[in-house]
Amino acid sequence: MSFKTADLLDSNESKLGDESIRVVTPMFQKYGGQSTFCGQIVTLKVFEDNSLVRTALAENGEGKVLLIDGGGSLRCALVGDQLAILAHQNHWCGIVVYGCIRDSHDIGEIELGVRALNTHPLKSIKKGIGERDLAVSFGGVTFRPGEWIYVDDDGLVVSDQPLT
Repeated sequence: MSFKTADLLDSNESKLGDESIRVVTPMFQKYGGQSTFCGQIVTLKVFEDNSLVRTALAENGEGKVLLIDGGGSLRCALVGDQLAILAHQNHWCGIVVYGCIRDSHDIGEIELGVRALNTHPLKSIKKGIGERDLAVSFGGVTFRPGEWIYVDDDGLVVSDQPLT
């Protein structure tokens, strides 16, 4: 699918004031091999524990983007190359991590959209702690499961309805 977030915003300018379309504060770096991606949001809220990330990415991700609220932690990675490979195999459109990833070079070789705050070589703990399918907020935006996210080199746009 081809789109530009700037064009999506220009085409839906009247919806910007009513919160049906929101623009995420620019803070994310591009890591995956796919620079433009979109899909319905699946949310996770975890903190320095990626057990639920693996569980989610093992499911069919056709048409979906996994949005991980990692609390903005810069102390360990929540996604590495093995999880990115799993996401690609299960047809996820992309992953957005409010936290860190690792194996960034290898992830850059995978046809998967990946955005994160930064990289960190340390892997996360695995205690199975976290929540799924709830509203999470960061970057000046609240993300709800089932909403749509559009990501390109200019940024991230969230909408309660499909824009393309």
